[in-house]
Amino acid sequence: MSHVATTHTDDGVTSRVSERVTAREPSTAELVSRLSEQMTRLARDEIRLAVAEMRTKGKRVGAGAGLLGGAGVLAWFGLMTVIAGVVLLLATVMPAWIAAFIVAVAVFVIAGVLALIGRKQIDRGTPAVPEEAIAGVKQDIATVSERAHR
Repeated sequence: MSHVATTHTDDGVTSRVSERVTAREPSTAELVSRLSEQMTRLARDEIRLAVAEMRTKGKRVGAGAGLLGGAGVLAWFGLMTVIAGVVLLLATVMPAWIAAFIVAVAVFVIAGVLALIGRKQIDRGTPAVPEEAIAGVKQDIATVSERAHR
């Protein structure tokens, strides 16, 4: 916003002087109020981020634990199949025991794959710390500190 004023000198020369009128700067109380509102909003946003991150990690750990449980059950069945194969081997000289061992190997392969997938899921979900939210808070603190020292 600018204002133009007309001035007259003693020798009759008229000149125009442009004056710059600036907007009122906010008071300290207004700045503190704004800072408080922004910090509250920032804290709420960081908490929401932490909750979302913990929920995601919890789901991964749950899925991994379920897969490992399934792998354990299948490994148990595999062991029982091996035992049945040994029993068939000892009971008869017929090729039925070969079938039992083939089934046991297949069950162990499936159990191994499930165990690897489960372990990978648990690794992705741990540690159960909201790392992104913590990094965001650290960055926010650094930004506020930097601006406070200016």
